Amino acid sequence: MNTEPSTYFDTLTAALSRAGVPAEQIAATVAELRGHLAETDSSPQDEFGPAEDFAARLGGTAPVATEPVEAETWLWTADIYSDRRLLALHGDQGWEVEGLDTLGRFMCRRVPGAALRWEYRRELISGKRRDEVLDRLTPEGWEMCGEWMIFAYFKRPKAASEGPAAALDTLPERPGRWLFLSRKGKVLLTVWMLLVVGAVGVTLVDVFDMPAYTTPFVALFGATGALIGLKRDAAKGCRG
Repeated sequence: MNTEPSTYFDTLTAALSRAGVPAEQIAATVAELRGHLAETDSSPQDEFGPAEDFAARLGGTAPVATEPVEAETWLWTADIYSDRRLLALHGDQGWEVEGLDTLGRFMCRRVPGAALRWEYRRELISGKRRDEVLDRLTPEGWEMCGEWMIFAYFKRPKAASEGPAAALDTLPERPGRWLFLSRKGKVLLTVWMLLVVGAVGVTLVDVFDMPAYTTPFVALFGATGALIGLKRDAAKGCRG
């Protein structure tokens, strides 16, 4: 089997192309594998195994579909206490983060038959730290995939660090929810909602000269309504 890097990756590219893997995804995968190979200073044959077999583990020997395979998409979000754990979990299921929307939700996609495992990391990025973080992570194959407030999220295919072990043979079903909160996040959200609704109740008492004892009832009903609305929105998000 060919062991020269250029010939090896030509063979791998051809196999992935025959399987219908998008050209940009092939190029990104090959670039990450070359980077990994440069760090290990070993031959591609020793590191990844035969090119055709490695392509098979990456989904590269699947028959060419008669029609384009539609990519799965999914929006989800989590608090800062659970986002890294969940990114690792969903990345292992083949979900690639393409960005964050204005609500801070991770915009993900996954192509059946061509999905890879992804790894993620979160960095504090503000002011001068931006250039320092980018200069440190870019040579290691990390690509920024979204920003939220003072945090930046980075991704790279696990093939860059784990080689053949990163191959994804089966795809779990898309999770049936979009909102993931840790226990601490739920407590903080509940406290915040009670404070906001309580403040509204106090305002109503002052403006409309309502009895003071109505404030806790206003807070209770308001918080209940907010929770019902959040649950309804979450259900819509799961279907979207």
